[in-house]
Amino acid sequence: MKMYKAVTFILLAFIFAKCSDNNKDKANYFSFDDSILKPKYQSTDKVDLKILNSKDKTIDSIVYFVNDIKTITTKGNAAFSFDLKGKKLGYQNLKALVYFESDTISTQTRIELVADVAPKLLKYTVVNTYSHNVNAFTEGFEFFRDTLMESTGQNGKSYFAKTDYKTGEIIKKVDIDQQYFGEGITVVKDKIYQLTWQSAVGFIYDANTLKKLKTFNFDKKIEGWGMTNDGQYIYQSDGTEKVWKMDPETQKMISYVNVYTNDSKIKSVNELEWIEGKIYGNIWQKDAIAVINPETGAVEGVLDLSALRAKVTNAAAEVLNGIAYNKKTNTIFVTGKNWDKTFELKISN
Repeated sequence: MKMYKAVTFILLAFIFAKCSDNNKDKANYFSFDDSILKPKYQSTDKVDLKILNSKDKTIDSIVYFVNDIKTITTKGNAAFSFDLKGKKLGYQNLKALVYFESDTISTQTRIELVADVAPKLLKYTVVNTYSHNVNAFTEGFEFFRDTLMESTGQNGKSYFAKTDYKTGEIIKKVDIDQQYFGEGITVVKDKIYQLTWQSAVGFIYDANTLKKLKTFNFDKKIEGWGMTNDGQYIYQSDGTEKVWKMDPETQKMISYVNVYTNDSKIKSVNELEWIEGKIYGNIWQKDAIAVINPETGAVEGVLDLSALRAKVTNAAAEVLNGIAYNKKTNTIFVTGKNWDKTFELKISN
């Protein structure tokens, strides 16, 4: 009996291995012709697709999918092209389901969609220079009425506060539980929303009293970085090229855009600010701000602030991070983690 079981096991293993080999062989029957694909595309381009048939199999039809959405079915191995207009910037996943000789095989590839226009280098003038609290590891920076709100990071030291932007002095402060690393902040309809870094939770406060109203869990498995709003929706970054759009009433994510120039994606988008219909975003470890189209993710402008970094004298100063827009003066205030200065800037094309 034991001998019978052993023989059966060997036979089953042999059959399974044979089937696996056959499946591997079949997987090589068809592939996308990557030689006709470009490294990068723009939304005005069309993508030509062709399936290579290495074993000269008789193909009945091919079903093409773009980002898992069925696009077209072709007879035989007919060539196919599709329009990129309206597609989200970033990688487009392409799949072909090939029907042939009473069998089916799928093959995949991908292309990258970048922005249509090159970002414009913006100019600025320093209007004023103010003192900034050198102990503030700045993560969020935003005006609420005439008061500058600032949130800071680091476990055990995180807080947010109403500050006097002219002196950098704290008017009123709320410490965050020591287990959390504080991140971006924004104010919507008299409520303060704040993110934490890797804890996947956020907080909501009354903007007038600073009393905590709610703790909420992130809707997605992402990190909390920067935050801003357009008066209706919240936009937040997660340390990647993504900027998420969130409903402040439910704290649920609605959609996202990938931040791209005409050349490549912009990783590590950090602190955010909504300014006249655009999102201004710090780029982590860069002394620059990207001006982002919130509908497409395209970077339309860049502010090179490396000259400001040179004026910071605190030896412990870290990266540029902090953008606050003053609607009354139409100027922006920028600072960084542990900087000793805040700069008020007037932007021009």
